[in-house]
Order: sequence, then C-alpha cells, then structure tokens
Amino acid sequence: MKALIFNGALERRQESTSGKLSHYFSDQLNQRGVENTIFNLADSGIPLFDLSLNRVPNAVKIMNNLFLEADIHFWLSPLYHGSIPGVMKNCLDWLEVSAKNKPAYLTDKHIGLVCWADGVHALQGINAMDAIAKSLRAWTLPFSVPIMKSTLFESDNPNVLSSAYQCKLDLLIDIATKKSSESR
Repeated sequence: MKALIFNGALERRQESTSGKLSHYFSDQLNQRGVENTIFNLADSGIPLFDLSLNRVPNAVKIMNNLFLEADIHFWLSPLYHGSIPGVMKNCLDWLEVSAKNKPAYLTDKHIGLVCWADGVHALQGINAMDAIAKSLRAWTLPFSVPIMKSTLFESDNPNVLSSAYQCKLDLLIDIATKKSSESR
C-alpha cells in the first residue's frame, strides 16, 4: 500500500502548521508500515494550468505519477478566504492530463481530508476538497478533520499536536489504511 500526503500550503518551513501535520501523517503511516510520500506543493514547481502547451511540464508528470501510484491520499490545506488555496486547486487541475488513462483521473482512490483555519470555518475547505476529489472520481473518506488552529497544538508546547487532534488524525489514518487494504 502506498500513501500520498498532499501538502497544499505554500509553506516551506518544517515548523509550519502544514509541515508539522505532513510529518505527523508520515510518522504515523511509517509506524503502520505504510510506504508514503509527502508532496509539498511549495517545492513542486507546478506551473499555471495550461492545456495549450505543446508538452506536459516535467513537474506535472512527476506530480501525476505520484498521485496515480498512491492507493490512498491525505489532502492537507489551510483555509484561505473561504476555500483552499488557488495554487492547490491549480495543481489538482493538472490531473486533467490523466483524463485518457484507463482508469481516468483518481478513479477509486481513497482520500482523507484535513483543513485548518484561524476560526471555525475549516469545514468550507473540506467541502471544496470533497467536491474536487469526487469530480476526479475518487472516494473521500466518511470522516474528515476540520481544525480550529488555536486548539491544534498543546498550549504548553506549540510543537506537539493536542491529544484531541492526534486522536482525530489517527482515526482518519486508521479508516484510510483499513479501507484501502480491504479494497485490494
């Protein structure tokens, strides 16, 4: 089983929220014996979506291969102005180059969704990712994790995820890895 952790934030720092969450997922998947890759959008070099190009950019080919090879995905996103970052949507739009594949797009992939916000509206980002995933023929998990950023970390240690969110993220990982192994 292969997992992809899609960090849809434009943060490069390991100590950023997206960095900490990406590494938490990777560590937990490693403990479960699941091969995983973190795809950091900020480091990917994905250009603006343009199907009129004569050839598919190399960064897009790499991204498509990673997305198509993984059995399960975890999409992580901050909430910006009521939705996911535009660059994350732009990256997902590049999956259009897989439209003629058999199967097309992300058919039957299982995707876990996580979004964080400064307020209580992170579910808006979950809903946006859910709509995108379903339009790409993927299955979103029946459990997602909207996060209120002010309660994500322990109050006395901002480098440690709160136990409440650890439980939720672990449940998401357990559901994803169980569902994926059952469908094989």
